Order: sequence, then structure tokens, then C-alpha cells
Amino acid sequence: MANKFAIITGASTGIGFELASIAAENGYDLLVVADEPLIDAAAEDFKRHGVQVTSVEADLATLQGVDQLLSATNGRQIDLLCANAGRGLGHGFLDQEVADWRRVIDTNITGTLYLLQKVLKDMVARDAGKILITGSIAGFIPGSFQAVYNGSKAFVDSFADAIRNEIKDSKGVTITTLMPGPVETEFFDRADMLDTSVGASETKSDPADVARDGWDALMKGEAHIVSGWKNKVQAALAHVTPAAVLAEQHRKMAEPGSASED
Repeated sequence: MANKFAIITGASTGIGFELASIAAENGYDLLVVADEPLIDAAAEDFKRHGVQVTSVEADLATLQGVDQLLSATNGRQIDLLCANAGRGLGHGFLDQEVADWRRVIDTNITGTLYLLQKVLKDMVARDAGKILITGSIAGFIPGSFQAVYNGSKAFVDSFADAIRNEIKDSKGVTITTLMPGPVETEFFDRADMLDTSVGASETKSDPADVARDGWDALMKGEAHIVSGWKNKVQAALAHVTPAAVLAEQHRKMAEPGSASED
């Protein structure tokens, strides 16, 4: 048994898969979770690094799903948590079903906070542990035609900053926020955004590069990392650009059918 134990959420594909691969390469035993059966195949891939891997299929949009995940630790100390699970949703807010936008909030906010509270209490009590939270530069931008998702990421980005301050006396516990831009994953397909300019773009980041940026910042104990130089520029500009301008720019990227206008 390895001395180190990590939980990676949303680990079946994309950034979460790459984070779990890096953690396994670095000798962490893994507990990986996703809300789809693909998580079991992913777990088999992680095992090639010679670590112990447990996979759980659970819905982290529910408190019961988070409890199911935590029970699978069998009481083992959690040294590292990558809170990466997230869900997107395209189209205009007035056209969205309540169940769909609520699932985004329950996944990105409620389930994430519940998991963080449970894990952080133990980490702070022993003054040791590392947390990586996947936020987004979307949190800096009013997300026309992706309003609930961007709003949820604004919450996550802000929440992480606040909690980092609350536990600042726990020098052995670090919270790092990973903030990528658009990434080449299943995100846009699942969010029904393949007909948008951003969804169809061929310049999205590689999830392996994003995960590596996040991992490196996590190991250094850095507070934030915006992955990719273009995203760093966009994030910086977002802080000085009027909200109305940002919203109109986002509309051009995310409005349904905008892919055909490029």
C-alpha cells in the first residue's frame, strides 16, 4: 500500500482522467469517481502505474452520492483531493428546463462544497493535505447562453479564495484553484454546445496540458493557476472590461448556431 491516497472526481475522461493519471504516476493510491460506467475502464488504466485504484460510479450532484464516495475510502486518510467534477449547460436560460440548470448547480456547487467540507475538516484537524478545485476563467465572464455554468464557476472561484483565507493558519493545508479556458473534452457535447463557436473551435486546450498545469501548481501550494497564455490574457482583460462588453463577447462564442457564423 502506498503512503499517499488521493480522491479524483470526474475522473472518467478529460481533465479528471489526466489528473488521476498524473497522481498514479506519482505513487498515489486512488479513489476515482464519475457518474458514468466509463470510470471502471479508466480505473483499469490507472492501475498500470502500480498503485491501488478503487472506482465508484456515483452522482456527485447529490449528497448521497458524495457520501457514497466518502464511504469508499474505508476510513483511509485523504492526502489529496482533486475536486474536478463539473457539468455545463448551453442555450438561453429561458429555454432551459429547471431540472437541467439545477443539476449544474447541484454538481458544480452543492456537491462540491459538501465534499470539500467533509474532506477539509480532517485535513485542517491534522494540518496536512492538498486540495485542487477546478474552477474556470468562465467565472470572470458573464456567460450569455451559458449563464448558469459561468455563474456556478464564479461562485467556485470566489468560494475557494474565501476558504483559503479562513484556513490560512493551517499552514500544512493548501487549496489551489485551476482555472482553464475551453478544453477539448466531452464538455461541449454534454452541454449541447457543439453548434456554437466555442464548441466547434479547434483551438481548445489539451486536457493533459491543463491537468499538468494544475498538478504543478498544486504541488507548489499555489493559490491559483490559469492554464494557457491566451487564457491568462483573457482573464486579465476580464477584470478591466465592462460586464456588458464581456457578455456580448461571450454571446458571440456561445449562442446556438454561432459555429456557422465563423
